[in-house]
Amino acid sequence: MRYMAPSTLDEAAGALAAANGAGRILAGGTDLLVQMRAGVVSPGVIIDVKKIAEMTTIEAVGGGFRIGAAVSGAVVGEHAALRQAWPGVVEAINLIGSKQIQGRASAGGNLCNASPAADSVPALVAAAATVTIHGPKGRREVPVEKIHAGPGRTTLERGEIVVSFTLPPRAPGSADAYLRLIPRTEMDIAVVGCGVNLTVQGGTCTSARVGLGAVAPTVLLVEDAAQALIGSRLDDKALDAAAAACRAVCKPINDKRGTIAYRTKIAGVLLKRATAIALERAGRH
Repeated sequence: MRYMAPSTLDEAAGALAAANGAGRILAGGTDLLVQMRAGVVSPGVIIDVKKIAEMTTIEAVGGGFRIGAAVSGAVVGEHAALRQAWPGVVEAINLIGSKQIQGRASAGGNLCNASPAADSVPALVAAAATVTIHGPKGRREVPVEKIHAGPGRTTLERGEIVVSFTLPPRAPGSADAYLRLIPRTEMDIAVVGCGVNLTVQGGTCTSARVGLGAVAPTVLLVEDAAQALIGSRLDDKALDAAAAACRAVCKPINDKRGTIAYRTKIAGVLLKRATAIALERAGRH
């Protein structure tokens, strides 16, 4: 096994492509090292991307934010402007692991690990975040919801690396929230996760996005739930319709954390609760 720490994206993407599927990206390593120790993966080459500045910084861009894919959750949580603009996204990223893990784990790694229960992903989907991807064929921009192909699988092509996330500018009256249900108080995998992003003008919801995790093979963008909220005053009728839309798209599994029926019910419950939090926050802006 070889280790390399390139300083440019071209070098990193070239090495990853040349590895013919046997290369792995090292950002925080909180998934990779566990998988290696368990014998799940045995990389031929490990490519450490922490020396690539674009992947390890947060920038204000065009009224929004660009978050490097290798930025740790701890750094994200300490960024005051990002926390104010996108509290739901920051909350979700800060739910990845323990305080110790937060010093290493990144949203990029959380996305590329491709777990349906990844905490950061529903919030990023709700935020309409896009992903910048760099590979042998150049760069492309992709919505976050297009990255997952199934549990443990992504749509990335050979040699492609997730470089950063871009969060759009905030309209007045906009806010987001993320909630998850877990069996324990912390340090557990989501039974269901729900991200909600709203814009409210004059008491009426003018735009919305809903991301739902741990209820299907991939994190879902629930467009019917958003449509139920848009144009409403977020009253009980609208919330009931949005919750029903969330339940309708659920295709979960039975496991020790929850049954199919339980996960499906909780999806609607979390939609209502996250919407209430986002609405309260939107009133401050």
